[in-house]
Amino acid sequence: MTRREVEHTDDGRWLVVDGRRWRAADPSLPDDVRARLLSHLGRARSAVRTGADPAAVRAARDRVQLAKTGLGERGPAWWEQDDEARHARWEAALAALDATGG
Repeated sequence: MTRREVEHTDDGRWLVVDGRRWRAADPSLPDDVRARLLSHLGRARSAVRTGADPAAVRAARDRVQLAKTGLGERGPAWWEQDDEARHARWEAALAALDATGG
């Protein structure tokens, strides 16, 4: 596997990989929160790849969405949210992810 070059935009809001722009994770995430969300994301992506039936794959994709929203990579732009909204975003995502047991 070749290593891809990742660039960051000057404002820190975007990553550019192979010419494609992706929203960066919220830099205000505490390290423990980031680690938990990334753990959920990894497990959910694995479940998408190994899902035995359409319902399992759909549930795993929903967990990917929750984790990426918690990270600030999807949903409302983290740079447009105040600190309270940002905190509420990741707490809600973690609560939902923890409740799924995924």
